[in-house]
Amino acid sequence: MKSRIVPSARALLLLALMAPIAVLIGAFAPNAWIVAPAAALALLVVTALDGLIAGRLHDLKLTYPADVEVGQPMRLLLHAEFGGRVGSGAPQGALGFDARLGDRGTASFTLAPGPVPDVWSSETEIVPVRRGTGTLHELWLRWPGPLGLAHRQAHRELGEPVRVWPDLSPVRSPVLQTFLRDSQFGLIARRIRGEGTQFEALSEYEPGMDRRRIDWKASARHSRLYARENESERDNQIVFAFDCGQSMSEPVEGLPRIDRAISAALMAAYVALKGGDRVALFGFADKPELMTPFALDSRGFNRLQRAAAELDYIPREPNFTLALATLTAKLKRRSLIVLFSDFTDPTSAEIMVESVERLVRHHLVIFVTMADEELSDLTGAEPATVRDLATAVAADGLARQRALVLQRLRRLGVDVIEAPWEAIGYRLLDRYLQAKRMEAVG
Repeated sequence: MKSRIVPSARALLLLALMAPIAVLIGAFAPNAWIVAPAAALALLVVTALDGLIAGRLHDLKLTYPADVEVGQPMRLLLHAEFGGRVGSGAPQGALGFDARLGDRGTASFTLAPGPVPDVWSSETEIVPVRRGTGTLHELWLRWPGPLGLAHRQAHRELGEPVRVWPDLSPVRSPVLQTFLRDSQFGLIARRIRGEGTQFEALSEYEPGMDRRRIDWKASARHSRLYARENESERDNQIVFAFDCGQSMSEPVEGLPRIDRAISAALMAAYVALKGGDRVALFGFADKPELMTPFALDSRGFNRLQRAAAELDYIPREPNFTLALATLTAKLKRRSLIVLFSDFTDPTSAEIMVESVERLVRHHLVIFVTMADEELSDLTGAEPATVRDLATAVAADGLARQRALVLQRLRRLGVDVIEAPWEAIGYRLLDRYLQAKRMEAVG
């Protein structure tokens, strides 16, 4: 592999020291002026020789996953094979990549010798911060000569794509997997006796049973009391609607709010598909962006994951009127609509409330928003200056407006979930199961 020789910081420092030495020689021994340029030339020659005798790079290999999840560490392994002796310093590597694969767009490596002679390796981790397809742009490697005066430097253009998917760690979490094994929505779906509206069977009434379950006609025919056993209705339609606009593109704990919302929605969608319901995704900003067909069972979960990965970050205000009217027109029966959104000003909040009001007339709506912890911190902070006091007053006003909007949604019959980002998935799952037990969707 081709490489070039570059001077090290040590060589540049020594060369810089030649200047004051040349001034001193010129001042006190003008006839010896040739000494300074001769020393500088000798230093350059030694630096070049140091680079020439540095080990040659035979192979450079970067190992990385082609698919990663947003917010989850991505492991990078760098292996370099040299021919000849590497200098006393460790080889250094640098990787440049798309900003969606990490905040700074760069990663560094400090290689160490491995068990195989002349093979050096290192690993590091980067954390993708946005969904989509990122690119590893270029890789640099440099290693020192024996004297440390020069480095050999190799460069490789990569252009390798890395697909960044939604975060599915909540779906894989032990808590959810235990729930799926132990609950009525387990991997082998068990019927929920005594709940729901769909008739399942008759059984002889026993003391302690709910008297409302007694089937009086059947009891009269058999001259003994019989009770109805029902099961929860399945095949409910559930739509997860995502506001992909400016507010939802703002970060919370290092990731955009929309990514936090997608992870929570996919967890609930996974449970819903296991429970026999149908799930679709809907995304919008200033116009509708995405509407998937309904997934009918857990085999369609991968299709939902791919569709969620396509939801873009759109730095514009959402058009709730157009988006929710479009969604209503596409739904032919009563459905559970889970709307993930946020709001920053009273005008957009007013438009959102009016649009949701029309939606509630025909569908069951759950509104999910992440608690604004920054606003709470500003409101509760002890002011030390007049400026701090003014900030606290403004934050308190925004918090009151936010609480008022959420209260208006509750009065419309909307089930509102406001919680920290790490809790919204489980809160949503609880509300979904509650709605299913109450047969509120069908």
